[in-house]
Amino acid sequence: MAKRKIIQIDDGKCNGCGLCAKACHEGAIGMVNGKAKLLRDGYCDGLGDCLPVCPTNAISFVEREAAEYDEAAVKENMKKTGKVPPMSGCPGSHAHVINHEDSLPCGCPGSNSKAIDRKTEIRNAATACEMESRLSQWPVQIKLVPVNAPYFRGARLLIAADCTAFAYGDFHERFIKNHVTLIGCPKLDAGDYSEKLTAIIKENDIKSVTVVRMEVPCCGGIANAAINALQNSGKMIPWQIVTISTDGKIIDE
Repeated sequence: MAKRKIIQIDDGKCNGCGLCAKACHEGAIGMVNGKAKLLRDGYCDGLGDCLPVCPTNAISFVEREAAEYDEAAVKENMKKTGKVPPMSGCPGSHAHVINHEDSLPCGCPGSNSKAIDRKTEIRNAATACEMESRLSQWPVQIKLVPVNAPYFRGARLLIAADCTAFAYGDFHERFIKNHVTLIGCPKLDAGDYSEKLTAIIKENDIKSVTVVRMEVPCCGGIANAAINALQNSGKMIPWQIVTISTDGKIIDE
């Protein structure tokens, strides 16, 4: 037994849908009397594939004394139950951190061209100045991100309308860098983001919140959801709203 990160399931919030049990390839979660239960600590790898699929946010991470993850026992159980190994499942909702190595700055000496034709010069410049992704985590959709994902600890939160990244050319460097990014479209997505954002802000150590929206009126929904979440969380957190014009300029911050 050792203290480690493991899931816990709030019986009061669980609606018995069974989605978490299906998402748990290791077989750690099962349905008992219509409720999801953690059946065996040693089957839980602590990665949280079950978190994004829970519609009621009944699953969260805790640190407690628990049996170590038993990979051999999990593999044996998968053979018996016919469960599909994690890597062959859909990776789209698997929560994980993304690390980027520092790249050479645009215009570094190694990219200087000497006595070469114009096409080669342009090609070399484009290669040297290729922008580095600054995304630090996955998933990014508000509806998919786990409320208690470990990357929320001490995070500077970016809540952005999804069109903003296409409209503003330097979006990664200006906004995504050093932030945990959540995106959504209040016009196309059903429902309100307020409840999910409230849970994220309330249950995690969020250091700041930046909201980036488009100038179009329908985009005000994402800003309103963020403001409501901040108010409902009961926390005093620095926040700002940045508005992007449809021609890609910052018009209000």
